[in-house]
Amino acid sequence: MKVTVIGAGNMGSAFVRQLVGAGHQVSVAARDAAKAAQVAAAHPGAVAVPAAGAAQGADVVVVATGYADAVAALRTADVQAGQTVIDITNPLTADYMGLTLGHSTSAAEEIAKAVPQAALVKGFNTVFAAVLAEGADFGSGRKVSVFVASDSAPAKQHATQLATSMGFEVVDAGGLKNARYLEPLAGLNIYLGYGAGLGTAIAPTWLHKG
Repeated sequence: MKVTVIGAGNMGSAFVRQLVGAGHQVSVAARDAAKAAQVAAAHPGAVAVPAAGAAQGADVVVVATGYADAVAALRTADVQAGQTVIDITNPLTADYMGLTLGHSTSAAEEIAKAVPQAALVKGFNTVFAAVLAEGADFGSGRKVSVFVASDSAPAKQHATQLATSMGFEVVDAGGLKNARYLEPLAGLNIYLGYGAGLGTAIAPTWLHKG
């Protein structure tokens, strides 16, 4: 698939690494063009593209920015009608120990309202950058789970195919409103990693009997 990653931080770089490794055609864009170029150079096969219009021609767009920057980044990228957008953001407080949204809405739903042409999927928000960069197995003996929630069946299928191609186990988390559960799950994971001192080599998963 043709995938555009918006964001050149730890998560963006980890996505580029895994997507290139899975054989996808990967473009990376960022507000800081020099950082996008550095990420692309570090992962042969990826190309840096301008932030303006970065979504054009992509099968999937991954928004790997902070929540506060996501809407502006997607608007700048010129997301097309029906284009699959994977939102990995979490609406964190300044100290990362809480969420600024919850119960009646979610970051994903607010982004979907602001960029209504996008076929939005919540996904990968429960995966630390260190885990994503290491890969789906990351030495744990079992695959890391990626939870996906969307109101668009085709977009969810795109996200599922992408995650599966990178080796992750996918859990269908239902409609986009269930991002209201996935974002607090990520918040718990962040607390355990940083607040409880477990580190970032952890990830929530879902067990199936039999």
